[in-house]
Amino acid sequence: MQKAAKTLGAALLISLSSTTVSASSCGDISIADMNWSSASLMAHVDQFILTHGYGCDAELVPGDTMPTSTSMAEKGEPDIAPELWSNGVKEVLEKGVSEKRLRLAGIALSDGGEEGFWVPKYLVDQDPSLSTIDGIVKKAKQFKHPENSDLGAFYGCPAGWNCQITASNLFRAMDLENKGFELIDPGSGAGLSGSLAKAYERKEAWFGYYWAPTAILGKYEMVKVDFGSGIDKKEFTSCTSQADCESPTVTMYPPSAVHSVTTESFASQSPEAFEYIGKRAYTNADMNKLLAWMEDNQADGEIAMEHFMKNYPQIWQSWVSEPVAKKVKKALSSL
Repeated sequence: MQKAAKTLGAALLISLSSTTVSASSCGDISIADMNWSSASLMAHVDQFILTHGYGCDAELVPGDTMPTSTSMAEKGEPDIAPELWSNGVKEVLEKGVSEKRLRLAGIALSDGGEEGFWVPKYLVDQDPSLSTIDGIVKKAKQFKHPENSDLGAFYGCPAGWNCQITASNLFRAMDLENKGFELIDPGSGAGLSGSLAKAYERKEAWFGYYWAPTAILGKYEMVKVDFGSGIDKKEFTSCTSQADCESPTVTMYPPSAVHSVTTESFASQSPEAFEYIGKRAYTNADMNKLLAWMEDNQADGEIAMEHFMKNYPQIWQSWVSEPVAKKVKKALSSL
């Protein structure tokens, strides 16, 4: 009888132990691998850390902003969207959160998406006044127009892009045309980045719209121009960002919220993994460097993940506990 009791007790202990392991197990999860570089890098980093640090069976699935957020809210899959520019899918996310289908896990980019008018840092080093719009206006002819030496050039956002509206409205708000500038349509994203790169390599003056995180701002040190206005979110939302804005006024660009979003089922079933997603965030400065490295090395998200994990341990280790970090480092050593 005593032997049977011991056997039963041992069996119960094993059962309880098994239940505990099962309860804390992450299980099968899917992660959206979005079709732009920073999001793909994030997805591969999350897959590696969740697989080796938290015991998840993490699968990457193709994703894009609207289809992914809608699918997560309506179908509960994929489980994780590492980088969602939430302003673009605000209604879907708000509805999903209110109906307890989605959770905003944390901020993917700690600085938010960053937009502005920029000049090369070497210009500001030579003349600090060029970090302000007033200083630039006074030196308009320094920013030579490629076809008219009497005008200064401002490189706007390519036609058809949403940022063309904001850049054009701010160009009007600052009355830059009457102050010696012409708004140049670069024709494409490649045309815009090419104009900046060409000027930078020649150490020439350049003034135009750009955004972060991007590879170009990882390669070339740029300074965001201060409009002297501060940020007026109401003005930006109601007028600056609207195509029919008749009388725009000057405002700096507000940062765009960039979230990591998960399904409610993932958050509730895998609290430790969810906590990691909430802690994991990249600065624009770090992401700019990583994107520049990806471009220079023609690296996809998987290759960039290995580069990041091996060369930026001080960043990713701050997101996880020491026991998790040890597991991840062990897995890294076999890559």
